[in-house]
Amino acid sequence: MYELKDYLKAINETKMPLLDSDDITWEKKYPPYVINRCLSMFYDTLMSANEMNGYHFLSKKLQFHFLLNSVRKKKRFGGKWLSKSKINELEFVKNYYGYSNEKAREALTILSKKQIECIKQKLNTGGRKRWVMRLSGLQRIC
Repeated sequence: MYELKDYLKAINETKMPLLDSDDITWEKKYPPYVINRCLSMFYDTLMSANEMNGYHFLSKKLQFHFLLNSVRKKKRFGGKWLSKSKINELEFVKNYYGYSNEKAREALTILSKKQIECIKQKLNTGGRKRWVMRLSGLQRIC
């Protein structure tokens, strides 16, 4: 019942003051850090989230009301977030083709699992750990 999506939907779309209800569990379950992290992914909510990170010592209710009243009503969070395995695959595609993050994400939608496995095999250098000598001493790569 007290899920992250409910808080985000209230801040972004419905503007319902969830923490003002008689149920005090809404305030206890409110995760300010996670909410600020989610809101910092968008350019129009970044400053509000950063402001709340600066005032982390305020009560959860005050933080929620600040975000509720300062963030414009807009539908956000329509796309899917990348899973851990997709992030690893993203790094392989970036290294193999020399793409940026955005181009590598687009390439991931086109590439098949077999092609991604082929890329992983070509980038595999073998061994347990790969060490490289730098000016400052030994540094581990990968």
